[in-house]
Amino acid sequence: MAKESFDKEIQFLRMLVLTSGAYSRQQFAERLGISVHTFDKTLRRLKEIVAAMYQQVPDEQRKEFTEMLRYSYFDSTDPMLLFLFRAKSLKESESQRISKLLAALKDQALTAMELLDICCADLLAEAALPDEKTIRNDLKYLEDVGVIRKVPGPRPNRYRIHNDLIQELSQDELVDLYDFVDVMSNTQVPSVQGYLLRDGLKKQLNRTSSNPTQVEPFLYKYHYHSRILDEAHLYILLSAIKSRRKVAFFYFSPKNTQSYSSKNTNPLFEREMEGKLETTLPLKIVYDHQYGRWYMLSYDARHGIKKYRMEGMTQIELGEPVPSDFFTEKCSELEKRITHSWVIDTGRTLTVKVKFFNPVDTPSNFIKQRVQLQGQWGIITEETKDAFIFEIQVNGTTEIKPWIRSFGSSCEVLEPPFFRKEMMAEWEALRAYYESV
Repeated sequence: MAKESFDKEIQFLRMLVLTSGAYSRQQFAERLGISVHTFDKTLRRLKEIVAAMYQQVPDEQRKEFTEMLRYSYFDSTDPMLLFLFRAKSLKESESQRISKLLAALKDQALTAMELLDICCADLLAEAALPDEKTIRNDLKYLEDVGVIRKVPGPRPNRYRIHNDLIQELSQDELVDLYDFVDVMSNTQVPSVQGYLLRDGLKKQLNRTSSNPTQVEPFLYKYHYHSRILDEAHLYILLSAIKSRRKVAFFYFSPKNTQSYSSKNTNPLFEREMEGKLETTLPLKIVYDHQYGRWYMLSYDARHGIKKYRMEGMTQIELGEPVPSDFFTEKCSELEKRITHSWVIDTGRTLTVKVKFFNPVDTPSNFIKQRVQLQGQWGIITEETKDAFIFEIQVNGTTEIKPWIRSFGSSCEVLEPPFFRKEMMAEWEALRAYYESV
């Protein structure tokens, strides 16, 4: 699939998960900024991918795509949205060709020309035959990702499968490795690469065991789908930061009524895009655990430090590099600006003082434990039998507010006065919702 198509399908899946299929076709297309015809075509494509990846889906559940996303929710530890990454990995022709190469290299080491002869002999008559350059490019790709390796010796170079680690491990060691990868991929970010590695280990376990081992002792369910979907952009942005290069992309703010807009080559069907073309220098990627969101912090010559939610970024392309001294200077400037950021806020620094009330008749003070665990650089300044005072310097109150609010009646904001009034007004509004009818 083309890069633009992948962007479209990411936004398509995000909306489908968030709305649970509540939108009509027309509403869905308008929200995405595409035609109803494109909506239908994208839906058919996704159904085909799911059917290919999950052959066990019952026929009645194939009818509704939303049912496919809910399929085996409690029985499977696979994140359903991960199928998009598997489908995106390679084009169909590349997938067939590379499968032939790996099958040929499984039992013996071969040269590029020998592999070319095998590919040309095994591919279907109607398929386009590869040339030597294509095979060498495939071999370079497979070598770069660690799937194959060159065999020491004279030219021409010979290649073989690089699976020494898997072959040398016993069944019990493979299970232990699988369990470790399973835990890490479900509890750490980023996680897509871990899920793909876990799938490979599971296949190896099933191949080497006479009775397919049940290797899923843990059941994880992470509900922030953006964490998985936005990893499609993560590696190109990290690459841009590593090489000190600018990036260009279309950005759709969370306030926009559209979250995507297709490229229209036919002038009769041109529509105005709500997305804005941005060119900026990425400096840092930040992940917000509370909301499951990825952010990119960057430098823009006109606006200085800028922040973008990665879910609104589409059609990302690498731009020109900048001098290393300039990049280092802007990174230092950013670090100073976010020293007291709860997440990424760069506003005015102020001191927030909160009184937390200790739980009554409980063996452990879980309120204090949570504050100490999550309170970042804040400190407890006063403590009594019934309560304690927590102080922290933060850039504004917007980002820390949800954390404080999550304690409910177990805390009271003391300072600053405007923040205390703000919280009181919010709780008054909430109380009004639950007044007796």
